[in-house]
Amino acid sequence: MTITPAVLFDVDGTLVDTNYFHAVAWFRAFRQVGVGVAMADVHRLIGMGADRLVQALLPERDPARDDILHSSHAEHYATYFGIMQPFVQARELLRDIAGRGAKVVLATSANPRELAALRAALDVEDALATVTSSADAASSKPAPDILQAALEQSGVDPEHSIMVGDTVWDVEAATRAGLPCVGVLTGGISRDELSRAGAAALYDDVAALRAELLASPVGTLLTRSPVG
Repeated sequence: MTITPAVLFDVDGTLVDTNYFHAVAWFRAFRQVGVGVAMADVHRLIGMGADRLVQALLPERDPARDDILHSSHAEHYATYFGIMQPFVQARELLRDIAGRGAKVVLATSANPRELAALRAALDVEDALATVTSSADAASSKPAPDILQAALEQSGVDPEHSIMVGDTVWDVEAATRAGLPCVGVLTGGISRDELSRAGAAALYDDVAALRAELLASPVGTLLTRSPVG
């Protein structure tokens, strides 16, 4: 029996250049409710689900006001929808992987509205096998729920899967789900931090990963002998 591998991708900061849009949107949302939060502190938590990010930054807050914060972030973030851009060669990488017979999966903590904007920016629907978002998981990254949902929907087990992400939360979620994670540096997280988190390999961006695809852990998965 031939096993079809799956390559799971985070989207924000990995395939589409949006992490700093999120940081500014959260900064504005916190200011709107009268809370001063440093943008650098926000940035370090991008990649977590929104619920975890708010909890990490404001553990002593009144949770009754969370809906206001989330709505404000969504409003500010939506102003960037029209200028979102994929990273160089992101589309080509996804199509290369799909062309080699693997399932390309988007596994993101984005909510459905944000995901729609990200997919429009990526414009690579022809290469996608499965897409999961915050709506598919009870707990957001770094919990493994979104990745487990992606694997289940793809019909692929962790042994024949790998993830590509840009934050320590991606690496942690992948580890909990039982699959390796290749890191890219385009989310603004340092090489040391991603390495300490357990990234299987590190690349400057998806263009660098594409250039070294067959020599990368992703390439190893793609060229692995079929299981019979």
